[in-house]
Amino acid sequence: IILTMQRRPSPWPPMSQPSHSSLSPKTSWQVAEPFIRRRAVRHLEKGRVVIFAAGTGNPYFSTDTAAALRANEIHAEAMLKATKVDGIYDCDPKTHPEAKRYSTVTYQEALTKQLKVMDAAAFALCQENKMPIVVFDFFKPHNLRAVVLGESVGTLVVP
Repeated sequence: IILTMQRRPSPWPPMSQPSHSSLSPKTSWQVAEPFIRRRAVRHLEKGRVVIFAAGTGNPYFSTDTAAALRANEIHAEAMLKATKVDGIYDCDPKTHPEAKRYSTVTYQEALTKQLKVMDAAAFALCQENKMPIVVFDFFKPHNLRAVVLGESVGTLVVP
């Protein structure tokens, strides 16, 4: 949180209450606690479900990269990429009805075939750490539950 105080006359109209500005995208304790790796791991050790929300707060890092980073930091079994499509396709299924969905694909196949899995930084981070990725349709009812229970949903990217 960055608080600002006026020390000299400003060309802007005076602010009404409050007299400070919050400049961080993640300031609300009412929604979630801040990410601290040790605390996240401890929650997991106690059998709690941990959901990582938002990005890293840094420019040039997508939410995919933030998810890959957090998954690797806590040594997760897999990174779950919840999205609008039900997996990875050989081409865009919205513009190509004949598009083929992969049930499983290796990192090398995804790179060779130039499949759009996620942004390059996130993909590289997962590949480097041999982190499996499950890409699935978040909007299909019960899909998240199915993925967490280990059912075959979407596309699995494996090392």
